[in-house]
Amino acid sequence: MKENSSKFYIYIILIFFGVLMFFPFVWMFISSFKGISDIYTYPPRIFPKKWIFTNYKEVLNMIPFLRYYINSIFVATSSTFLQVLVSVLAAFAFSRLQFPGKNILFMMYLGTLIMPLQVTLIPKFLIVANLKWLDSYQGLIVPVLFNTFSIFFLRQFFSTIPKELEDAAKIDGCGHFTFLFKIVIPLSKPAIGTIALFSFLMEWRSYIWPLIIINKDEMRTLPIGLKYLISEGGGEYHLLMAAAVMTIAPVLIIFFLSEKQFIKGITLTGLKG
Repeated sequence: MKENSSKFYIYIILIFFGVLMFFPFVWMFISSFKGISDIYTYPPRIFPKKWIFTNYKEVLNMIPFLRYYINSIFVATSSTFLQVLVSVLAAFAFSRLQFPGKNILFMMYLGTLIMPLQVTLIPKFLIVANLKWLDSYQGLIVPVLFNTFSIFFLRQFFSTIPKELEDAAKIDGCGHFTFLFKIVIPLSKPAIGTIALFSFLMEWRSYIWPLIIINKDEMRTLPIGLKYLISEGGGEYHLLMAAAVMTIAPVLIIFFLSEKQFIKGITLTGLKG
């Protein structure tokens, strides 16, 4: 009885903090249907006097929001696919293959995790500029393909796959790539799905790198578009809320659709050395 009582209070606390964390999203969604007068009403009201559904259309007319949307979708999906591919291959090499200096190379690679993003911005910009990739999709995508955390995360998961499976595959005549694509990847779907989700979220909300290398309006992504909307819209927060809802909607949909896979990937992946 005492145990049930303590669980009840724990659930109450968790529900309270869950509602507290979710409330800003609810407020943002409702505010996207308010008029300018409802936004500045004091004391503030949760629900507007009149629901205005044209805010979304007005946002689309103010800036080329649809173009920014297409750019973000293309860059995020392309970066995610290629980053996962590179991470799978690198993680497989670090976890299953034997070659001289493997552990030293892996530790050096892990050392890049402690480097601040700002340290690599100038070298990356100079490389992209020399390759004439400014204002281009490849300039947005290629520099983010090599992600240390993704490789580390997958390497830890691949290391948990029994060696006996690899030995049996070798006896059946499987090479490294056959073993990777027919055994390792199918067994690692939760971990790969988790990395794909992380990668997509990171690229969807990426701001600093696109801001540095993109000058053409037709190449801008959503975070940059929101910044320009703030500049043009000023205090029209109802329009900013509408733009924010359209920006965050795909992320929420993807997260809720892949929630089970995400949790499974986190719980199954042991961060062992």
